Amino acid sequence: MPQRPPAPSFEELLDSAQAHALHLELRDVYAVGEEREVYDAFLRDGSVPADDSDYWSGWLPLVQRTVARGVKVRRARIVSEPVTDYIRFEHAITDANLRAGEQVRWLPRRRASTLALPGNDFWLIDDRIVRWNLFSGDGQALEPDHTDDPSAVKLCVEAFRSVWDLATDHADYRI
Repeated sequence: MPQRPPAPSFEELLDSAQAHALHLELRDVYAVGEEREVYDAFLRDGSVPADDSDYWSGWLPLVQRTVARGVKVRRARIVSEPVTDYIRFEHAITDANLRAGEQVRWLPRRRASTLALPGNDFWLIDDRIVRWNLFSGDGQALEPDHTDDPSAVKLCVEAFRSVWDLATDHADYRI
């Protein structure tokens, strides 16, 4: 059986986008290793990384150049309330995402009860490819997966649209 190629990197995905790059986040806690120091600082004193810090060095320029080509980059987060410390951290750093050109909305989990949602976070590029962001039970990032299967793409298109339509814009979402 032929080995499946690895999931495209974020850079490959966003560089290939022509209309939109949509990201749905479903977890209340992430334990991504490269965030540990910044997250610990936030817990200690509420500090957030500056836009020109190493923390953002790969992501913000990638989003900026993607948006500059006319691609809409949207991120929707489904969160439990009251929110976890990690979601408070995400909320605090989201202004950097906005300055880079992302649009971000928040949906309280209680309002998502009737929505058909996939089992994992994902990025959807131009309604043609899905990159599944996979995590262990304790929030550690695992190897991502991807698909261009039409039924999976359709699920993600519909899920993102339904979440986006119900969600609150970042500027109006209070934690």
